[in-house]
Amino acid sequence: MTAPQTLDDTLKLIGNTPLVLLKGPSEEAGCEIFGKCEFTNPGASVKDRAALWIIRDAEARGELKPGGTIVEGTAGNTGIGIALVANALGYRTIIVMPDNQSREKMATLRALGAELVLVPPAPYKNPGHFVHTSRRLAEETEGAVWANQFDNIANRKAHIEGTAREIWEQMEGRVDGFTCAVGTGGTLAGTGMGLKEFDEKITVALTDPHGAALFNYYAHGELRAEGSSVAEGIGQGRITANLEGAPVDTQFRISDEEGLHWVARLLREEGLCLGLSSGINVAGAVALGRQLGAQGKRNSRVVTILCDTGFRYLSSLYDREWLEAKGLPVFDWLGAAE
Repeated sequence: MTAPQTLDDTLKLIGNTPLVLLKGPSEEAGCEIFGKCEFTNPGASVKDRAALWIIRDAEARGELKPGGTIVEGTAGNTGIGIALVANALGYRTIIVMPDNQSREKMATLRALGAELVLVPPAPYKNPGHFVHTSRRLAEETEGAVWANQFDNIANRKAHIEGTAREIWEQMEGRVDGFTCAVGTGGTLAGTGMGLKEFDEKITVALTDPHGAALFNYYAHGELRAEGSSVAEGIGQGRITANLEGAPVDTQFRISDEEGLHWVARLLREEGLCLGLSSGINVAGAVALGRQLGAQGKRNSRVVTILCDTGFRYLSSLYDREWLEAKGLPVFDWLGAAE
């Protein structure tokens, strides 16, 4: 086995994450399902990539000056990535987040030294939405830049130039499908675009949670949401700049229950403690693998994103009372209600 390389810069810890064969999903799909272990990034999520690219892009354009401030609206993980990168580069961070996100994300951001501004959840058309609030704060703060992860295409460039190339090289050019859910659209669009540059025949699939509008958009040309989901950081109701031109070939809609099924199995059977977005992604990868098999593509190899660690959701996803309050199935190891 080759020893890991020695790095001369902590920011080089971002990216180059391992790919792992997921045995249970592979057996269910009748093909090989691989998970990109984004929880191994310093901030424990895929969003570290976007954070680094966005900040470096702002520096390159001359908008972010030494000692400046980065402001962002986020469900949490992008904010964590931005705070870590900002600390390494000497910047201040202000993060605006809906107050219904996990307590662990809030505690993490405060621990990292970010200024945390919590706002009530609101639809995007509401001026109080966390994205609009963060934009206003950036405009009002001297020396600040607005990261604007949803419509800043430096986000998807992180995946065109990084994630897609890594997957192609790690899979030795043998990739048949890629799928993940959408928050900003950067991961799906960027990785899809990058992989298509290597091989146009790779099938790129959207995996959408209930409550998001993109499944109907790609299936029927209409932005229309159905149902709801408790998954954090995914689910989109508009075509962001990062999603424009995304090479989506097919689409799946996955329930929270199905996502939780895979969260439970991956923990009990394979020792991976993941968040619900990862469970939804794995369910989508199984669906894509089955679809490719039904199309006669034997021995397919499908890649998805294991977005973040489950340790970020101990007070929600892994809490019996929280799951019961949401009407969701409780993992059997959490015990029954007293």
